Amino acid sequence: MLTRRHVFFAGAALAALPLGRLAWPHAASAAASYEVTHTDEEWRKLLSPDAYQVLRHEGTERPFTSPLLHEHRAGTFTCDGCDLPLYSSKTKYDSGTGWPSFWAPLDHAVEEIKDSSLGMTRTAVACRRCGGHLGHVFNDGPKPTGLRYCMNGVALKFVPATPSSS
Repeated sequence: MLTRRHVFFAGAALAALPLGRLAWPHAASAAASYEVTHTDEEWRKLLSPDAYQVLRHEGTERPFTSPLLHEHRAGTFTCDGCDLPLYSSKTKYDSGTGWPSFWAPLDHAVEEIKDSSLGMTRTAVACRRCGGHLGHVFNDGPKPTGLRYCMNGVALKFVPATPSSS
């Protein structure tokens, strides 16, 4: 017989699971379809613990903790997992959310995936070369796109622009 106690304990057990593991709809099944692939153990060795949790297990860093939030130099933001250029500093802006935000990715840099976790529908953003989870995109950004690519800074690296030689 199912009692309220059973429902309570089942709910508590689900709540104790890492939310990121429930949030990423394609991570395990799509790994072989990317240009850059590694075993789980190889990813653990290649990435910092925080980057591993976000990129490979769809975690989310705490807001206002990324040094990239305050990065204002000219350059490119790349995937921490595979170094693919993802965003130009020209599209970065302060969204006030606590995560590095951009109004557009570079061409052919990211893929967008429907994310129906946590009782809502959102659009997750992943690196198109390694499948690493980067963040989500929302329709409340600035012109010209009206989009806000809200990225986990720990999933990115910043590469400063080099002065042009003339």
